[in-house]
Amino acid sequence: MKRKLVMAVGVAAMMTGVAACGGDSDSGGATDKDGNKVLKVWVMDGSAPEAWIKEVNKEFEAKHEGVKVKVEEQKWNGIQEKVTTALSEDTPPDVIELGNTQTAGYAATEGLADLTDDKAKLGYDGWNKGMVASAELDGKLYAAPWYAANRVVIYDKKIFKDAGVEEPTTREEWLDGLKKIKKSDGKVQPIYLPGQSWYVFAGFLWDEGGDLAVKDGDQWKGALATDEAASAINFYKELQSLSKAPKDKDEATPQQSTDIVPKGDIASWIGLGWEAGGAIDAIEKAKGKADFGYFPIPGKTADKPGSVFFGGSNLAIAERSKNKDLAKEWLALAAGKEQMAKYSAEVTGSLLPNNDAAQFTPEAGSFAEAMAKSAVSGKITPVTPGWANVETEPNPIKEYMTKVLKGEDPKKAGEAADKVITERVNQE
Repeated sequence: MKRKLVMAVGVAAMMTGVAACGGDSDSGGATDKDGNKVLKVWVMDGSAPEAWIKEVNKEFEAKHEGVKVKVEEQKWNGIQEKVTTALSEDTPPDVIELGNTQTAGYAATEGLADLTDDKAKLGYDGWNKGMVASAELDGKLYAAPWYAANRVVIYDKKIFKDAGVEEPTTREEWLDGLKKIKKSDGKVQPIYLPGQSWYVFAGFLWDEGGDLAVKDGDQWKGALATDEAASAINFYKELQSLSKAPKDKDEATPQQSTDIVPKGDIASWIGLGWEAGGAIDAIEKAKGKADFGYFPIPGKTADKPGSVFFGGSNLAIAERSKNKDLAKEWLALAAGKEQMAKYSAEVTGSLLPNNDAAQFTPEAGSFAEAMAKSAVSGKITPVTPGWANVETEPNPIKEYMTKVLKGEDPKKAGEAADKVITERVNQE
């Protein structure tokens, strides 16, 4: 892959300084008023529980006399521009949390340190394979996966029970149960599923053996004008026919968890942990009672749950860090099995740790349990720097879905979407 430095700020400085800072020497770097070397770590607001991050840093500092870790919380709003600027400077943060779909783009700019030779030290073999894909580019490792989350089916226990429907384990059972609910109570929506919930559709597409885009030589091309995509969107269409949700909106327009579900008469919906929590809070604020059950999105067969998109974060080291060796030591500790088990215990119910063996045993019947069961089928969007361009509105995947749901032939709609995807995904 031909790499380009696309940073808007400091490009010239980076070009002239790369050779000088490309090694693993820990000479230089910031110090505090007591003369301690400072290792700067950027994490996103809400990602690192206070008790956990304090313990990680305490253990690290005990092993590295004269070193202090400085953790700075960042906001997601505007973070891409902030990280881009930071990676172009002479003294960037040493360790940076990055969204998992953003990592490939930063790696392509040569802003991230190559960690390929450090796999064993970092615990690579124990990482969840669905998460690790987002940390690699062109066969090289540029980050450690940290955490992820995925969607599950959230359902109203009373409505399911009254209709005599149990949690399904296959697509066929799922559809049969929803149709049974519709027959038993015509006022209830068996499932609330907006027409443009494209992360859900992506899971169905992966189940069919397809993908949103595929490698074509040195380029990428859209892959929605395929038999696999047609099968996936036709299944989505059958599910969506049992919903009154708009065909031209996504799950956030309106927000399904707080604007739709709390109003009642929704038997089930597909969402993330924070959405389930938001719905429960909204129902309880309205003096109601939420009694939700949870199950993994069913697969085509009972032996494996349906594929789900892993949204989450990675931890990377800046290529221009003056403290690379220390940064790798900190990363190995923070992303290691022992600390990730403690992390899992802190965030249980909302996030999955990078190591399946570190997963906290969730409460039976909880969202966390269903999410953990789904983790074996976790995947991410195509790993390429240009993927972010595809998600820019108007999102061609969303438009494709709406066209098919309104009656257009899947192949025809797929061809139109593929033209846009191919053009955008190859832009860096």
